Amino acid sequence: MTPVKKLATMTMSEPPRSHGRLSARPTIRPRDLMEGPPPVKGAWTARIVTLFPEAFPGTLGLSLTGRALAEGRWALETFDLRPHGIGRHRMVDDTPAGGGAGMVLRADVVAAALDEAALGTNPDRARWPLIYLSPRGAPFTQGSARRLATTDGVTILCGRFEGVDQRVLDAYAIEEVSLGDFVLTGGEIAAQAMLDATVRLLPGILGNAASTEDESFSAGLLEYPQFTRPPVWQGREIPPVLISGHHGEIAKWRKAEAERITRERRPDLWAAQQGGQNR
Repeated sequence: MTPVKKLATMTMSEPPRSHGRLSARPTIRPRDLMEGPPPVKGAWTARIVTLFPEAFPGTLGLSLTGRALAEGRWALETFDLRPHGIGRHRMVDDTPAGGGAGMVLRADVVAAALDEAALGTNPDRARWPLIYLSPRGAPFTQGSARRLATTDGVTILCGRFEGVDQRVLDAYAIEEVSLGDFVLTGGEIAAQAMLDATVRLLPGILGNAASTEDESFSAGLLEYPQFTRPPVWQGREIPPVLISGHHGEIAKWRKAEAERITRERRPDLWAAQQGGQNR
């Protein structure tokens, strides 16, 4: 039997506590998934609808994103599909209509989880997008990450098996997004990648805003090569211009290298970048 988790209760003799800048959101479930301090009021929030809430925060709990998460500068909440399953065995999927291999997540189950995850969020999809991770979706790009970083938060539906009943995608006008032209067993890894790309763009997360200005894709180009000490390693030297102290020459070298690498490795990006300059 699965143990029942008890919610903490406040006795009538205890005075209510003020959380100041901390936020409170309506919820119909225990807050045991929200470990650590509550998020700062207005903190950007990601809500994940998944069959595997234990997959989070994963790598998002490490390094800069993990520190910011622990400090409440952004929030991560998971919503388990299984409790919304049908029948005694909490079934979340069924066989594809028309036959075929695999199983499909049921529309009624997914809808119930999405309704739970929508509690307390901004109904304006421009301010709070609802995304389903799917190989047939629009490609996720650096521009996509920038767009998400300007919102109040995002709700991400992680698929499994053969996907999700199309009716719930249509009924909720869910935006489909793809991490690339490949197939994963589920959307959890893709969700973490998307969130990492987005959270690092939030104000104050990286600490040095210039870091996001010079990196790959920021100007439509791949990033120039990077070097550090020692000045000579296995007979290979750092390009002399980088240790010359001439900042103008360094900037010219970096731009030329970014253009060269983009032309060689991503002709599609180079063509798009050149097309943008010619307009």
